[in-house]
Amino acid sequence: MSKKQKKKEKEILQDKVVEDESVQDIPVSVKDGDDEVSEKSEEEKLQDIIFQLEDENSSLKDQMLRKQAESDNFRKRVLREKEESIKYANSNLLLDLITIIDDFERAIKSTTESVDAENFHSGIELIEKQFVSMLDRNWGLKKMVSVGEEFDPQFHEAIGMEESSEYEKQTVIEDYQSGYILQDRVIRPAKVKVAMPVAVKEETEVVNEK
Repeated sequence: MSKKQKKKEKEILQDKVVEDESVQDIPVSVKDGDDEVSEKSEEEKLQDIIFQLEDENSSLKDQMLRKQAESDNFRKRVLREKEESIKYANSNLLLDLITIIDDFERAIKSTTESVDAENFHSGIELIEKQFVSMLDRNWGLKKMVSVGEEFDPQFHEAIGMEESSEYEKQTVIEDYQSGYILQDRVIRPAKVKVAMPVAVKEETEVVNEK
């Protein structure tokens, strides 16, 4: 190997040593720069996630408040409608009663023009029948027919009794106050006078003496 070649190789080796030493002299903070940038990126990602969750939480909170407000408004509307329904529940019944009042007014007016007791009595009877028929037809309120019926404490309240040999059973002979049945329930029993068969009265007295 010639002297020139040896000298060239020596220069190459020296340059390599200098390069290695330069790399070793680089500060740690500079060499770790990429790692720091990476760590900051992860923090930013976490921060973005936090911001996103906060936005979603705020949105859900707003939705919940709107739903609650809608629920409160619906409850108030239902309550108001219920109160109005109760308040005007009897409007149909009252409309029916108004027509009966009209009939009474016409009957009363007729007496101012001419006094005819028989026609007035007939008119009042007609109004009463129409009234009872309307209550039965539209509202299921039936008027009891008690006279001639066997006494039944479920339907009748006896406020008077009379001994009689004409009847074999306790029988209603007079109706002091009519009873009424709504649908299938007695809402007011009839106040009646009852004929007591003689045999029944005698048995009753014997039992009382014992």
